[in-house]
Amino acid sequence: MPKIAIILGSTRTARAGARVAQWVLEQAQQRGDADYELIDLAEVDLPQIDEPFPPAMGRYTHAHTRQWAATIAAYDGYVIVTPEYNHSFPGVLKNALDRVHAEWHNKAAGLVSYGAGGGVRAAEALRPVLSALQLADVSAQVTLNLRTDFADFGASFTPGDHQGPALAAMLDQLLSWSNALAATRAGTS
Repeated sequence: MPKIAIILGSTRTARAGARVAQWVLEQAQQRGDADYELIDLAEVDLPQIDEPFPPAMGRYTHAHTRQWAATIAAYDGYVIVTPEYNHSFPGVLKNALDRVHAEWHNKAAGLVSYGAGGGVRAAEALRPVLSALQLADVSAQVTLNLRTDFADFGASFTPGDHQGPALAAMLDQLLSWSNALAATRAGTS
């Protein structure tokens, strides 16, 4: 069974993303088609990149980087939950993505974004980064709008009726790509 990480890409104390990531996790686990786990970047010890060698070299010298590499390597695909900050995604998410390299290769990623405009600019800013890491980002995505899917500027989260099917479509694509890329990683494609 594929192993999928749901990465919560915000570390703000009053973040709406924790409720979003929990919703994604609960919906995904009900499917029974993969092993879904939540990775909260607020709980991961990742200082700003402090390695002496570029991540593409795979020469990780710090224990926190080696642990992160092992964590990322253990998954077949990822759902990235990201807010939109200033027309992009949070720096903590960029740091987490850039910290390791080969561990991301030939895997799939799906995007769940949120913000005043559904977080679409954050998702679009993420796509070239994912491509550079050899992550295949699926086209179906979930865009949660602070005006319609949240109340009180994110204090409460009630996704619209259309969001469940949008999440299901994204997860369907993510699993399809994750399974296909598993053969590539195994050298059997």
